[in-house]
Amino acid sequence: MSAIASNPLLNGIPRQGIHRILVCRPNHRLGNMLLMTPLIAELERLYKGAEIDIVAEGTLAADVFATFFSVKNIYCLPRRGFKHPVSFLGLISRIRRTHYDLIIDPCFGSGFSRTLARIFKGRYKLGFGEPEASASFTHLVPQTMAPSHMAQRPVALVRWHASPAQQEGQGFPMMDIRLTDGERACGKAVLRELLAEQLQHQARCTIGIFADATGNKRYPQAWWDEFLATLEEQSPECALVEIVPMQGRSMLGSRWPSYYSTSIRRMGAVMSAVDLMISADCGVMHLAVASQVPTMGLFSVTDAKTYGPYGSRNSSLRTRNMSGQEVARHVMRTFPDLFAAPGLPLKEASPATTLADVVELAGRIQSALGS
Repeated sequence: MSAIASNPLLNGIPRQGIHRILVCRPNHRLGNMLLMTPLIAELERLYKGAEIDIVAEGTLAADVFATFFSVKNIYCLPRRGFKHPVSFLGLISRIRRTHYDLIIDPCFGSGFSRTLARIFKGRYKLGFGEPEASASFTHLVPQTMAPSHMAQRPVALVRWHASPAQQEGQGFPMMDIRLTDGERACGKAVLRELLAEQLQHQARCTIGIFADATGNKRYPQAWWDEFLATLEEQSPECALVEIVPMQGRSMLGSRWPSYYSTSIRRMGAVMSAVDLMISADCGVMHLAVASQVPTMGLFSVTDAKTYGPYGSRNSSLRTRNMSGQEVARHVMRTFPDLFAAPGLPLKEASPATTLADVVELAGRIQSALGS
């Protein structure tokens, strides 16, 4: 087993003959589900034609993976399942009826996820860990080989033992909930209605703001007031729209047009229509990234290398000890095409030189040379 764990080309998991795959991620948090979307994309690449089942907790996974053609069953365990033993054990029993070709535990240190992966039936079982902890698992990958980012770790996990290894130079898939064209069109229509007045004044761009987060990841309203006042002062032609959190209460005093939905797909569709989403580190930040909208993540507590938006046009900023004004100026420098300062003096923007001006200037030069 130690040889398997140390050499991805020796006794690797074959690329052929893998038809049924089970991913064990029993978690109810939105962000953790969205961070699994690159793994599903990678499994589709490595095991073309395979069918994928997912074990999750709560109902969010059903929305996240609703448009993934490769995903057949999304088993949503009840939250705090041991308080609902009949439904919990019934669903576990149902999953155990299927014999999978590959079972994946993509987590670090989740005893629940590891236990589920062990009790389900599978030919190959893959997870993070050292060889001495290999009971019931056929293939393990040392945690030291995992990338820093949470969305990239499961991808690296399945690549490590994929045989033959064909991932040299292969980038990591982006987070993506695969919004349909119809969903995106509805999101654009909603945003047009919300910003009808601003759009009449030829707004340069539309900026979405999500001002909620859990615990000490949340910024005070006074901080957001300073942040948004700086944006408006420096770039008044940008239209702002607030994405309202799940509790249905504006975090910004209802001063800007806002959108609220309990559906993460509808929320993602509306966010996909803005030019930039700005959010603290939270599940909605990951939803914005997975909705394929440029996203700026603000990090005051957690590590942006582990949870920050990655990929083209996404960025993150560690804001500890930074004022709202300082962060706003950093955002504008990061996206200069969106926040180009309006109302520049005429000589800086586009000099309106006339023919008479040219003739007059030429006369002055000729007179100066003649003297």
